[in-house]
Amino acid sequence: MNRASVLGLLLCASLGGCFQRLEEPVAGGTAPAISADADQVAPAGEGRRRGRRGRRDQAVQVAPTRLTTIGVNAYLWRAALDTVSFMSIAQTDSNGGVIVTEWYVSRSLPNERMKVSITILDQDLRADAVRVAAARQVLQNGQWVDAAVQAATNQRLEEIILQKARDLRRNAVAG
Repeated sequence: MNRASVLGLLLCASLGGCFQRLEEPVAGGTAPAISADADQVAPAGEGRRRGRRGRRDQAVQVAPTRLTTIGVNAYLWRAALDTVSFMSIAQTDSNGGVIVTEWYVSRSLPNERMKVSITILDQDLRADAVRVAAARQVLQNGQWVDAAVQAATNQRLEEIILQKARDLRRNAVAG
């Protein structure tokens, strides 16, 4: 099979991971509330503010972007683990923000294998705070030989992790 098939398999399997609510407490207690008109931000604990038109608006709770009960952003960490949950994990370091998987061989592509390294670079939930490096090998004459990985594979895995982290952050207040 080709590289696109491997990417499709990787993405389908990673999208199948379940979303779980983080059990760590929100750093600093309750998050500030933002009004529905987005012109008022209430301090933590204040539930309502007057909007532009003088009516009372429902305030919306927002989880902080920096949740660091571990060395890196907890939303990104959890999202990264969920994304590669179908692969065996070789090494993790929550303080350094590193996740390395074992080689993964798909049943549908037994002549190819993938290995993924994920690095979380920041304590904030930001688009540039996660890096993915995938390695690919193909079986030739009984030997595993390194093969190229499309740059889009790494970028797509980063996007999946970021989207899951954003969903976890949204669900932290809603749930």
